[in-house]
Amino acid sequence: MKYLRTNIHEIETAEELQKIIDENENVMVCCGRMGPMCIPVYEIMEELEEERPEVKFYSMAFDSPESGVIRNAPECRGFMGLPFTMYYKSGKVAKATTSIQNMQQITSNLDQFLS
Repeated sequence: MKYLRTNIHEIETAEELQKIIDENENVMVCCGRMGPMCIPVYEIMEELEEERPEVKFYSMAFDSPESGVIRNAPECRGFMGLPFTMYYKSGKVAKATTSIQNMQQITSNLDQFLS
């Protein structure tokens, strides 16, 4: 099993992801690697964790077989750049993004899809 070791909670299994989505109204999951496109997103999520207690922030290792549930999601079809970021609202995918995102893009998605 590959671990990212970010400062946000990491999901290790597809089953754990489903449980989190089922039990929390607003969830953001960044599925990536420890690379230049992903690290800034993890850092933004870490910063937002304190400001937005209504949203649960998680990371998931892109190369783990368990993250296939995100990599192969219909919402991610055609995605090329890491990370794949999923926004879940009330147990369903509300938004999916690909590649690096900045603070404004992420907060805009949170405001639009998870508020």
